[in-house]
Amino acid sequence: MKQIITSLDIGTNSIKLIVGEIYREKLFVLAVSKVNSKGIKKGIVVNDEEVILSLKEAFKEVESVIGTKINRVILCVPSYFASFVKSEGYTTISRDDAVVTGEDITRSLQASVYNRVSPNLELVSVSPMYFIINEKEVVSDPKGMEAFKVSANTMLAMAPKKSIYPLIAILENLGVKVVDLSFGGICDYYEFRTDKMKDKNVAVINIGHAKTEVSIIKEDTLINTEVLDIGGRNIDRDISYIYDLKLEDSKKIKETFAVAHKEKSSMNDICEVLTKSEENIKINQYEVSDIVHSRLREILELSKKQINLLTKEEISYIIVTGGITEIDGFNLVFKEVFGKDMVVSKVSELGVRNNSFSSALGFIKLYNAKLKFREKLASTVS
Repeated sequence: MKQIITSLDIGTNSIKLIVGEIYREKLFVLAVSKVNSKGIKKGIVVNDEEVILSLKEAFKEVESVIGTKINRVILCVPSYFASFVKSEGYTTISRDDAVVTGEDITRSLQASVYNRVSPNLELVSVSPMYFIINEKEVVSDPKGMEAFKVSANTMLAMAPKKSIYPLIAILENLGVKVVDLSFGGICDYYEFRTDKMKDKNVAVINIGHAKTEVSIIKEDTLINTEVLDIGGRNIDRDISYIYDLKLEDSKKIKETFAVAHKEKSSMNDICEVLTKSEENIKINQYEVSDIVHSRLREILELSKKQINLLTKEEISYIIVTGGITEIDGFNLVFKEVFGKDMVVSKVSELGVRNNSFSSALGFIKLYNAKLKFREKLASTVS
């Protein structure tokens, strides 16, 4: 059976839908759609009808490419007011061979959830931190070992139902079933994860349109996350206010004319634009890039401060992603705040080489890894 997975990331500014195939442990993108998001504010549904129209457009684009209807997806959900709880559960093995299987692992993980999720919260993920075999030996993967008891120590990630249920209900009305959920931080991590990171503490910063999400990953497990109410939209507003422009014109200047660091800009590069009062003005690249530089530096400094609030442990790697990181010169701003050795991550998959897709892409890799660990096939397309 082909390992074909459909991933959906619904943001305030855009909806990303990706169909990918896992082949020989590599991800190949089969179809992708990115449409303007309407009816979403800070990851929350505020207008059902507008969200439905945006989703229909995204699904239509992808389905026309793969030639079949999509009826199952994995969904990135907003991490506002996310909570994390350490838990444990166990299962006993009474079979004659007493060899631990993926089913035994699944039962131990399920046991760790029992009576641990309050009624107003929805369980987003159950991440195994380690297992204990026969109440003695600590292992990371007990499959294939002989045991009469397998205990799982896990991290439960939860979010308010009001943040998640409206999205699930809308998708169900469209005939699409959500088969798994995840927060964006751990998805971004899996998109850029290397073997060197798996035993380390990693911070993930995703600068979105309306928000910036800061997450802490410890040994491949999301342990904490926080959302800052600042993002690329703030840059649009800065440019709009200073030059008296419409927001859509400010956004276009940010994405196609300005650069992230004024050192990369030129005083001689000029663009002409109409103000709100229909006045034709000239903007030079250096001045507008200085505006972008200033706001990006603020976002990164706030993110750096948030990392220190989320964990007191040493961070070995920092991943920074999001569409705004594609602006020329972003690396220079990042190094100003975090140091010379830091490098901005880049999505490398063919057809989606843009960091705005990192959450949707990473979730495909995460979902495949989770089910492979449980000895199950990861596929959402029949």
